[in-house]
Amino acid sequence: MQGKRGKPHSHVTAGLIWKDGKVLIAKRPKGSHLEGFWEFPGGKQKKGESLRDCLEREVEEELGLKISADDSFLTVNHEYTHKMISLHAFNCTLVAGEAKPLQCEEIRWVKPTEFRKLHFPPPDLRVIEAICRFRYTHSKGC
Repeated sequence: MQGKRGKPHSHVTAGLIWKDGKVLIAKRPKGSHLEGFWEFPGGKQKKGESLRDCLEREVEEELGLKISADDSFLTVNHEYTHKMISLHAFNCTLVAGEAKPLQCEEIRWVKPTEFRKLHFPPPDLRVIEAICRFRYTHSKGC
């Protein structure tokens, strides 16, 4: 799909998978766009696929986890030099499995207070800001 100024535009999903007050993040693989950055697990939507189905498929392929993509948390539109994306973040429920780095360099369960120590792509930073705002209003902060 073409976005403004003729740049390709993709819809990408990201899962907020929580366990014991920590959220699962994955390090982008070598050779990929933004390699070495941390991100919320997910991926690019295929033609004819719903956003929830996309997220559930990507998390299973990348991490070996079965999840349920629940409530939409936030959508972030971002323009890179060569493409545009709409990042759709969802709150998720862990259904089954143990997370394994199948298609990423590394995975971690982190507390929101640890976000600032790690490098995330700009769209994920906007999701982090929203998580921190939400947590702050509920007395947990970031």
